[in-house]
Amino acid sequence: MVTEQEVEAVGRTLLDTAQPLPARFRALFTLRGLGGAAAVRWIGRGFGDSSALLKHELAYCLGQMREAAAIPVLLRVLQDPRQEPMVRHEAGEALGAIGNPEVLDVLKRYSGDPVIEVAETCQLAVQRLQWLQEHGEEPGASPYLSVDPAPPAEETDVAKLRETLLDESRSLFDRYRAMFALRNVGGREAALALVEGLRGGSALFRHEIAYVLGQLQDEASVPGLAATLRSRAESPMVRHECAEALGAIAHESCLETLRAFAGDDERVVRESCEVALDMYDYERGPHFQYADGLCKLQA
Repeated sequence: MVTEQEVEAVGRTLLDTAQPLPARFRALFTLRGLGGAAAVRWIGRGFGDSSALLKHELAYCLGQMREAAAIPVLLRVLQDPRQEPMVRHEAGEALGAIGNPEVLDVLKRYSGDPVIEVAETCQLAVQRLQWLQEHGEEPGASPYLSVDPAPPAEETDVAKLRETLLDESRSLFDRYRAMFALRNVGGREAALALVEGLRGGSALFRHEIAYVLGQLQDEASVPGLAATLRSRAESPMVRHECAEALGAIAHESCLETLRAFAGDDERVVRESCEVALDMYDYERGPHFQYADGLCKLQA
């Protein structure tokens, strides 16, 4: 049984700006694994930080924890125009992940937000909540133990899923469903189909493709992820997710690219590379995936 004092110690590490960012990330994922109201409170206190990357991950973890106590803080973040777009987007996605229909009206209102990443995220969150209402249950458990912004499509044929994924005339929700179905099918062919998604669609779409490739951890996706990280013309929101995906894949070919961009001009990119290098070391050791393996209280 974890004591309140132990939760507090982890929470203080999370909020300590003198700590290296990887240490704070480890504290965050530990709190996520512990769950409960105290963990939610400590995570919620982090949204005043100057790091958009850290705040983005705070919102992500609150969504994955699916604690109702997190809803008020996520609503505040979503509705705060002073927060960075990638943080507000993640707050909207987290509200969809928690799955409480009471937030539908707010999500519908922000589906027209002038920041396109926020608007698209809220549109997806609304569709996820409506899907839950229509089906009366959550989608089957993800093999990656994540709460996804859209349920996977029932289709399992990679060629058909690829066609839907890349068809920009289809709704974003349908394309996300194809994305998560491809991830669940797995294998080289599915990974390469997902890599094609890095070349089209909105920044939100491409960022989610990178996230899914990080979950899949297939070496075939490394060249596409590395090329996208290297592109200065790409959105920092996408580049940051590519860096984290390379850290999760943790193949030797990822290391040079991550080191090269650890000094990038974009703060969110260089911080992501810093965290990704920590992920790389972790994944190369005898562990589970980074985010899952840190869910136990660190000794």
